[in-house]
Amino acid sequence: MTDIFKDIESEVQSYARAFPVIFDRAQGAYLYDTDDKAYLDFLAGAGTLNYGHNNPVLKKALLEYIERDGIAHGLDMHTSAKEEFLTNLNELIFKPRDLNYMVQFTGPTGTNAVEAALKIARNVTGRHNIVAFTNGFHGVSLGAMAATGNSHHRDASGIPLGGVTHVPYSNYMGEELDTVKLLENLLEDSSSGLDKPAAVILETIQGEGGLNVASNEWLRAIEKLCRKHEIILIVDDIQAGCGRSGNFFSFEESGIKPDLVTLSKSLSGYGLPFAVTLIKPEYDTWKPGEHNGTFRGNNHAFVTANAALKEYWSDDTFEKDVQKKIAHLTTRLKKIAGKYDKKLIKQKGRGFMQGLECRDGDLAGKICKYSFSKSLVIETSGADSQVVKCLCPLIITMEELDKGLDILEEAVAHTFQKELSIAS
Repeated sequence: MTDIFKDIESEVQSYARAFPVIFDRAQGAYLYDTDDKAYLDFLAGAGTLNYGHNNPVLKKALLEYIERDGIAHGLDMHTSAKEEFLTNLNELIFKPRDLNYMVQFTGPTGTNAVEAALKIARNVTGRHNIVAFTNGFHGVSLGAMAATGNSHHRDASGIPLGGVTHVPYSNYMGEELDTVKLLENLLEDSSSGLDKPAAVILETIQGEGGLNVASNEWLRAIEKLCRKHEIILIVDDIQAGCGRSGNFFSFEESGIKPDLVTLSKSLSGYGLPFAVTLIKPEYDTWKPGEHNGTFRGNNHAFVTANAALKEYWSDDTFEKDVQKKIAHLTTRLKKIAGKYDKKLIKQKGRGFMQGLECRDGDLAGKICKYSFSKSLVIETSGADSQVVKCLCPLIITMEELDKGLDILEEAVAHTFQKELSIAS
């Protein structure tokens, strides 16, 4: 491998350390290195490539748009690409789900969408505090990082991170503690020390936090509590959205209707930077240009996002197909974990955000390393990197899914055989 990455790329690089090859091209659920060796991709750009690498439908739309000299960069000016995207987002996503949102085009990253949502909540309510949850991850710019629980990211800020109170997530301390009731008591006790928040921000499935899943009952209780106390409810759907939960929005199954929603990652469908904050109309109180970004007008992303909406969300065919694969994934993961003591490994997660929680990060890391030696790209998540996380493209075939899970099963068996033999 060339030394250029070692010579001049920053030490901050992360994924390259786990997957030390040079990737050259990709298609569908596969990555290919410079020797044309194929790797099955169970990472998918950390959930950015729900529709696979170089999806042919999206690629065709983008190439045609570029070929006709369509607008590439337009700030927040009106363009035909934006018009078509907004029209289909409204007709294919919002209206069938009885949702009514204004769409703010933020800077092109998920963390910027979160920053916008936090600013809206604070400006609308006149309050500064935000309630976030243990193990939550919302980005690494300062406002979003303040709402993030992980100390690895927080410690890199260089300054104190304030304005956020962290409280226990759903089942954080087991089923015996009602964490919504705890939050309610804190809100209603004037001596609790909790400043009344402008907003509550949450992920329905905590991806980076270790595939922790909020129950539908918990989500509904949080929404009810927010309504009672006039607190804005923000759902961060950056990783769990765009179909990864089995529905377009991860909160659909619970029936809640958040005041603000952040989307990014697979929104463009092609890996192009794109983020939005969805705002209930009564909270869209921005002054012109009050929150902006040079690249909020990435029209190439509008084109591929629009193609994805038309191709995959014009009816429920794709959604049902994804749900069948999810059921199969759940069955396979439970079967893999079921061969061992639950203290060592167990299935965890929801939708296409599932994985295997191991006893510790060392075991999980060894499983991922062995998997990569067998040409499967897969990563860990969780506070101690203890969860092996499957983030396959949603368009993966059942055969490809089984191929990847066969490798994962072999990796688990190999790792546990070595560990148990050492222990004995």
